[in-house]
Amino acid sequence: MPIIQSVDRALQILDLFDDYNKELKITEISLRLGLHKSTVHSLLKTLQLHGYIEQDEHGLYKLGMKLLEKGQLMLRGLDIREVANVYLSRLSEETGQTVHLVIRDGSEGVYIDKVEGSKAAIRYSWIGRRVPLHSSAVGKILAAYMPVNEREKLLENYQYSIHTSHTINNADDFGIELQQVIERGVAYDREENEIGVRCIAAPIYDHSGRVIAAISLSTLITTVNDEELEALLLRLSETSRYISTGLGYRP
Repeated sequence: MPIIQSVDRALQILDLFDDYNKELKITEISLRLGLHKSTVHSLLKTLQLHGYIEQDEHGLYKLGMKLLEKGQLMLRGLDIREVANVYLSRLSEETGQTVHLVIRDGSEGVYIDKVEGSKAAIRYSWIGRRVPLHSSAVGKILAAYMPVNEREKLLENYQYSIHTSHTINNADDFGIELQQVIERGVAYDREENEIGVRCIAAPIYDHSGRVIAAISLSTLITTVNDEELEALLLRLSETSRYISTGLGYRP
């Protein structure tokens, strides 16, 4: 299938923007893509014309509001959010903890909904944030319930980035962890992404019995002990069953 070069380059420009690069100069974009400044300028002006790129008074480029508009449109099309939100809100209200709904996109999980808990002191997450499969509770759920051949292919060149001293850093340990997730039906993040933060996660099934998402509950080790965490896990698992049932799942 032929690739339209100008479209490919425009999408590459959009991909340069992330949590660490919210604003970029035209020279930075040109260097990173290996393109002449005049070519980059034309691409930026086209993206700007359609609202996908904006330029501030200092000449810095950033993502435009049209992307937010399209992102919200896509999110509204995800029925799972509509079904899940009432249950996520109830769980967060009853426990005081922050609850997330996450789907898989390639080798990462993506937050598509979040309800902030009244007791929560955790502010590192937001809708649209991506999390690794190997170090997050939701990521472990999403990886564990993939078809085996699909998961093996996905993990062939997977990078086990280390976030804390607790992070799983190799394929063998990750494989053991995923087997335990399947046996338990739940997953843990034991300070593997953030020191002092523990998360628990459970799967969400659709009408065909396929795991299409995961929900998680985040806690601080200073405020939630092991016994309390297990009690929260029961509530989380119950919530995951309600959401799955709402999506047509019948065990």
